[in-house]
Amino acid sequence: MHPIIYDVAVSADGFIAGPNADISAFPHQGTVVDDYMARLRGYSTVLMGRATYEFGYGFGLLPGANPYPWARGIVVSSGLALPETADVEIWRAAPESALRALREASAGPIYLCGGGVLAAHLLAMGQIDRLRLKRAPILLGGGVPLFAAMARPPVLTLREQRDHADGLIYQEFALS
Repeated sequence: MHPIIYDVAVSADGFIAGPNADISAFPHQGTVVDDYMARLRGYSTVLMGRATYEFGYGFGLLPGANPYPWARGIVVSSGLALPETADVEIWRAAPESALRALREASAGPIYLCGGGVLAAHLLAMGQIDRLRLKRAPILLGGGVPLFAAMARPPVLTLREQRDHADGLIYQEFALS
C-alpha cells in the first residue's frame, strides 16, 4: 500500500496561498524549489481538489489536461465539468474505500497536491501518511490554510529537516 503525502509550501502563519489564491510571496526558485521539482517525479498518482486544479488555468492549463502528465491525475470535485477526453479523472467524493483502493492500485506514492479543504478531509479520515512542508519565512495574514479544519490534530514525528538559504526550511513529518 502506497502512502499519501501532502507536499506543500506553507507560510510561517500556516497558509498555502494568500488571499485570492496569491502565491507570489513564495519562492519560485532556489534549492528548496529544485528539491521539490525533483520529488515530483517520484509520485505515481496526484490527488487534488477542484480549486487547486482550476488554479492551473491561470498558468495555461487547459480544462481536462493533466498538470502532471507522468502520473495518474485525480481531481476531487462534486461540480467540476471536464471534456470527455480529459486526461484527469474526476472523483465526485473521496471516501475511505476509494482511497484504500487507490493506495493499493497506485504504482507508487500519492501526491496530495492540495488544497486545504481536501487535505482537511483526508486528515480527518487518517488518510495522510506524511506531511512535507516547504516553510517560507513570510506572513500572509489570510488565504488558504494548510488544513481548512482539524477536529483532532495528528501527532507529528519529524523524519527529516533541511535548512535552505534565506530562512527557507524543508521538513518531513510522519503522521499518526
